[in-house]
Amino acid sequence: MSEGNIRWGIIGCGKVTEVKSGPAYQKINGFELKAVMRRDKAKLEDYASRHNIEKYNTNADAIIQDPEIDAIYIATPPDSHKYYALKVAEAGKICCIEKPMAPNAQDCIEICDAFKEKELPLFVAYYRRSLPRFKQVKDWLYKGFIGEVRHIRWHLSKPANELDLSEKYNWRTDSKIAAGGYFDDLASHGIDLFSFLLSDIKTVTGLSLNQQDLYSSKDAVTACWIHENGVTGSGSWNFGCNTREDSVEIYGSKGKIEFSVFDEKSLQLTTAKGKNELFIENPENIQLYHVKNIREHLLGNSKHPSTGQSAAHTAWVMDQILNVRKSN
Repeated sequence: MSEGNIRWGIIGCGKVTEVKSGPAYQKINGFELKAVMRRDKAKLEDYASRHNIEKYNTNADAIIQDPEIDAIYIATPPDSHKYYALKVAEAGKICCIEKPMAPNAQDCIEICDAFKEKELPLFVAYYRRSLPRFKQVKDWLYKGFIGEVRHIRWHLSKPANELDLSEKYNWRTDSKIAAGGYFDDLASHGIDLFSFLLSDIKTVTGLSLNQQDLYSSKDAVTACWIHENGVTGSGSWNFGCNTREDSVEIYGSKGKIEFSVFDEKSLQLTTAKGKNELFIENPENIQLYHVKNIREHLLGNSKHPSTGQSAAHTAWVMDQILNVRKSN
């Protein structure tokens, strides 16, 4: 490490790293974003120039093996996460993987095993576990503001977008990369968050199909589950509806909490005393607190809420909902 700093390299400096994540690694004290990789040389050079990155290379191995890089953030499509993660583990470096961790739970387990064998820290970018607004929800639950928690319900829907309707290629809806399409990309955030808020899910079942026939992935999914603490849950996700909706309700014996997983709306707490709303703004770089918590974890000050182990559990839940994966 250089002067006590942890020097990071990014594999796959695409859209997600522009504002959501990349700048966070530059803003956290003790972290340095030193290198980036992308196969498209022109876009890579443009990214490095705009973000003032010292090193850049179209070869991922050059970044992973660079002795001046201490840690790697993998931000490529999920079908390549395992490939790069195993290389990072072999190189003996700290790693953070973009979500979902891998297309299926078995790949996640193999990644976790590789880092465990090397005794290396492994993080996954389920950053909602670190956001203040969701930590507030967890605090309300912990303090018993809605009594004993009984049930959680989530509905997420949106219309088909221009890319869907154009029938042009989109890896997010390619069943070979993401069997659940937008469900893989989006629902994993909420499923992971619910495990953080309540407890891990012990039993889950689901149904999925393709209603629109616009792409090979599933576009309509429903599920029900039970958390380890006995709380029941249900969810529905549809990516061909007329309107967009993102609504979560947590029902308790003495009240209810309502919020959105993706929309930056006020949290709502309803009890016998009435309804209260609380707005907590997200940071400009949405992964800022997630990255800050990586630093705190590495310093030994606290444990990060989103590790390879917790992300592997989320992948298992997703596998059970999309039961077609059982035959893969």
